[in-house]
Amino acid sequence: MRTVDINSDLGEGHGSWRMGDDLALLGVVTSANVACGFHAGDPSIMRDVSARAVANGVAIGAHVSYRDLTGFGRRFMDVDAATLQDEVTYQISALVGFARLAGGTVSYVKPHGGLYNAIVTHEDQAGAVVAAVAAFDVSLVLMGLPGSVVMRLAEEAGLRTAHEAFADRAYTPEGHLVPRRNPGSVLHDPEEISRRCVAMATGAPIADVNGDPLVLRPDSICVHGDTPGAVHIARSVRSALEGAGVGIAPFVPAG
Repeated sequence: MRTVDINSDLGEGHGSWRMGDDLALLGVVTSANVACGFHAGDPSIMRDVSARAVANGVAIGAHVSYRDLTGFGRRFMDVDAATLQDEVTYQISALVGFARLAGGTVSYVKPHGGLYNAIVTHEDQAGAVVAAVAAFDVSLVLMGLPGSVVMRLAEEAGLRTAHEAFADRAYTPEGHLVPRRNPGSVLHDPEEISRRCVAMATGAPIADVNGDPLVLRPDSICVHGDTPGAVHIARSVRSALEGAGVGIAPFVPAG
C-alpha cells in the first residue's frame, strides 16, 4: 500500500495571540512542524504543542525560520551563512528541549516561509541550513521541495531527506510554489484540494498554474494550519486519501 505523511505548521501563535486550531489538527495530521520562536511561537506554546503532539502520537519537526516575527518569516532576508547556521541551530536546540520534557523527540527539520523558498535556489543559505542540521544531529531528516538546492546539498552531506508537496498551494511548471502575492496562489476549495492530494500521493498529475500536467511524488503533504478552514481541509484530505486506499503514517517514527 502506498503511504503518505500529512504535516501541518503548528504552534504559530505568540504570547496571548493564537493562530489556528492546533489541538484539532493534531487529531488529523501525522507530523507537526512546530514554530521555534523566530517567525512565530514562544516557549510556552512550544512546550504545549510538543506535549500535545506526543500525546497524539504525532511526529515533531522543528519549523525553523529567519528571525522575522513582524513578517511572519515570509520575507527573504539577506542573512550571512554563518549567522543563519547559528540561528537554525538555536531553534532546533530550543524545540529539542521541550520535546524531551514531553517525553518525545524532534525527528526532522522543515524550514519555513521565506527561508524555505530561498533555499530552493540560494546556495549559501541552503548550505547553512544543511550545515546546521548535519552538525547538530545527522539522524535528523530535512524536509523540503523536491529538486531544490537544499535537498541536493542535504543528500550530498549524508542527510536523509523528505520530499514535500503542498495541499493548498499552486505550482509553477518547474514544481516551485507560486508566490503568495500572486492571484490564485492559495487554494481554498476542500474538494479540489483533496482531489489534488490523492493525485499527488498516487503518482497522477496535477495541473500547474498554466494548466499543464505536473507529477509530484511526496513523502509528506502539508496542510497549512493558518489557511481559513484548515481543520475541515485537513479532515477532507485525510478522508479522501484513505478512501483512495492510501495509508496515512508519519514519514519518520513519532518519538
